[in-house]
Amino acid sequence: MKAVSFRQQLPIENPESLIDVVIDKPKPEPHDLLVQVRAISVNPVDTKIRKGSGPGQPSGELKILGWDAAGVVEEIGSDVTLFKPGDEVYYAGSVDRPGSYAEFQTVDERIVGKKPGSIDFADAAAMPLTTITAWELLFDRFSLPISSSTQGTLLIIGGAGGVGSIAIQLAKKLTGLKVIATASRPETVEWCRKMGADEVIDHRQPLGAQVKKLVPGGANYVLALTKTEDHFDEIIEAMAPEGAIGLIENLARPLDINKLKPKSLSFHWEFMFGRSRPQSAKISEQGRLLNKVSELIDADQIRSTAVTHLGLIDAKNLRQAHALVESGRAFGKVVLSGYQGDV
Repeated sequence: MKAVSFRQQLPIENPESLIDVVIDKPKPEPHDLLVQVRAISVNPVDTKIRKGSGPGQPSGELKILGWDAAGVVEEIGSDVTLFKPGDEVYYAGSVDRPGSYAEFQTVDERIVGKKPGSIDFADAAAMPLTTITAWELLFDRFSLPISSSTQGTLLIIGGAGGVGSIAIQLAKKLTGLKVIATASRPETVEWCRKMGADEVIDHRQPLGAQVKKLVPGGANYVLALTKTEDHFDEIIEAMAPEGAIGLIENLARPLDINKLKPKSLSFHWEFMFGRSRPQSAKISEQGRLLNKVSELIDADQIRSTAVTHLGLIDAKNLRQAHALVESGRAFGKVVLSGYQGDV
């Protein structure tokens, strides 16, 4: 089968940083689906692992990246009960296994959702990793009830990114929270509003004063999705007492968490790959939440966050996708679909 791999950590401008290869089709283990991958999206974790950082790397001499896919089930393992061949699915996969930059991928059925029927494979592939991350932050880490009566203010720093784009939508559709997003360019401000943000402020300016102008008592919840070290003091200033902060990024430098004490603020880490490992007692939660979001998409309550489609899945186009993600100029999600020669 065709795949895109890397053998060494190189700048994305180097044509050897990602290469086209032909490898054997994988065989499903008992709980696995063998999925024919129709579309993928690129996340920051892809670029971090390619450069030698991030949460882990797939095993084997050839390293296959990619943790977002939509496709069709071709074969099932002996213990599979949730899907059958021919089913259309979407999922984020596991960072401990080979990724989705390949024509076929094996994935544990318990972290797979039914693909929304109302959107195409590319739009579906944009969703899983960021949706799981945002959902777990809001409803697991913060323990927010899914109810229109859930009140308060949510501040999302980096609202136009992949996680921010879906977090805005989930908060607006499933809670009664007021959502303030941050963005710094006209196109990203417009995107945040399109996703449903009530207010958009500039994260290049002090956050505290901007938030307090809109909500004098401060934000009750903060999703600190980017450059938390740079914004940390302003985040605390912008928050109401007894609020909660959620983080997803590895920190470049330590934070002084003693600063949280005067307001009794709580601090929450989110790592969506933690549940995709077989030893997790809650591994099936990811499949269930993807099914819920699929229903929301088909009911026209949530929309895909795909923005940039870079064409076929090959090394050249994936190098372009990685370069765009690394530039910090992308918003929403970057997707690719199909292989050369597909009918």
